[in-house]
Amino acid sequence: MQSWNAPEVPVLPKTNGHGGRPLRLYDTASDEIRPTTPGATATLYVCGITPYDATHLGHAATYLAFDIIQRVWRDNGHSVHYVQNVTDVDDPLLERARDTGVDWTDLARRETTLFSEDMTALRALPPRDYVGVVEAVDEIADGVAELLVQGKAYRLDSDPTGDVYATVEGSGHFGYESRYTDEQMLALFAERGGDPDRPGKRNPLDALLWRAKRDGEPFWDTSVGPGRPGWHIECSVIARNRLGMAFDVQGGGSDLRFPHHEHSAAHAEALTGQWPFARHYVHTGMIALDGEKMSKSRGNLVFVSKLRGARVDPMAIRLALLDGHYRADREWTGGRLPAAERRLDRWRRAVSGDRALDARDLLAAMRARLADDLDTEGAIEAVDRWATASTEQHFDSADADSPWLARDAIDALLGVRL
Repeated sequence: MQSWNAPEVPVLPKTNGHGGRPLRLYDTASDEIRPTTPGATATLYVCGITPYDATHLGHAATYLAFDIIQRVWRDNGHSVHYVQNVTDVDDPLLERARDTGVDWTDLARRETTLFSEDMTALRALPPRDYVGVVEAVDEIADGVAELLVQGKAYRLDSDPTGDVYATVEGSGHFGYESRYTDEQMLALFAERGGDPDRPGKRNPLDALLWRAKRDGEPFWDTSVGPGRPGWHIECSVIARNRLGMAFDVQGGGSDLRFPHHEHSAAHAEALTGQWPFARHYVHTGMIALDGEKMSKSRGNLVFVSKLRGARVDPMAIRLALLDGHYRADREWTGGRLPAAERRLDRWRRAVSGDRALDARDLLAAMRARLADDLDTEGAIEAVDRWATASTEQHFDSADADSPWLARDAIDALLGVRL
């Protein structure tokens, strides 16, 4: 699948003899903020969209958080191997296609294109590997077949073309990623697409690996029989086959902590006999509107494309979404976007002159804040202080290069182009 075009990212100078600062991130599995320890190439997998609707602000906030991770790593001198999937065949997509009378492949193609346009407008760095499930069906099926051979998966009945489930015992580590109790997992499994009460399963938490062919549904003839992949195994195989095991960061929204990330990790660990799947599991908070999580099921969505269509500056959208800690659930209120627009105007005025407050301290402050578990609020506050001082001439010494340095720092680290 073709990814979107990458924006140019300025290369920033060292300040006071130092470049970027090593990135520390909260890890769900260990319940602590720990340093990321990438090699020359940092590795990142973020779960992508199921393309049955347009990109809402909850999606955008998630992908922008992982965009900042890439930018901090790059400022530290790492290249980044970023992989993202697209769940372009799944029950919600097929249901929406039936409800609207649109062919499911056309719906998936249309919404994937719109998502790419939104990410381009928001200046999000694209994945190196952008992989649709449809194009990865054979490799996913081969993973399911291997789990069957290892005895870590089973068919639901004696029919050789029956649905295939993974055993939760297969990895030997099930539960470490989310740290939920069995009772919590059962409740969330039922709420988030699982089927704990399905007859014939060995354990209520066993997850579907392969959905056998059904009348009226798309299917593929594969090494495991005719059918299509389950949800969790797709990310296991796509990530492992491109990044290997123990890659640096697995990311997504907090609603993916369980069951999706728990099962994705368990499937890959069962397949390889290696642990862990990822060295950091990083989850973003939810965006709420009128006190409720923004979601398709609630119908309370604010779409990036609609805001763009109303001629809202995408950089104001980006800045509004970054003005809050990525792990915090936060509210999209009526004043958030106008505040971001005013801030963006203030910043642009500050970099438009030929003199400004020396920006080397600003760059150091932004690097320090973002390296500390992506403190975008702190980085934005540092820019605010610099912009206020520069526009109101509250400085003793000026530097002709400072407007350019500030502009590049804000672009490279926050992704906001002035």
